[in-house]
Amino acid sequence: MRAVVLGVVFTVLAAFGAVANPKDMRDVIDSQLSAFQQDDFAQAMEYASPGLQRYFATPENFRRMVTQGYPMVWRPDTVEYLENRTEDGIHWQRVRIKDMEGKVHILDYRMLETENGWRINGVQILDAADFIT
Repeated sequence: MRAVVLGVVFTVLAAFGAVANPKDMRDVIDSQLSAFQQDDFAQAMEYASPGLQRYFATPENFRRMVTQGYPMVWRPDTVEYLENRTEDGIHWQRVRIKDMEGKVHILDYRMLETENGWRINGVQILDAADFIT
């Protein structure tokens, strides 16, 4: 009986794809943050989704966007992973980042599963005041 139940579970997983693994998503974000620390924007861009790679086209364009629009991810002091969730089929990883000046930022990473694994498909900066208790 146990074999039948396990067989059904594996069949369902195979039909609908594996369950999203939050650790895999966090590893991609960590890898991109590490590339930013080395100012290796070509490597950092590899962790972006194919659509974002096409949009930015060059590591220099990507660098400009990150350093001007997301300095807290370019040079974070601390990174803490919060909620991982799926909404309407979209996978999100919420991250709390404290920048080098001590300011707290809450970001929602939109994740996309590709044939090459998880990739970052956008980042939203949320109002950190909404998360202070």
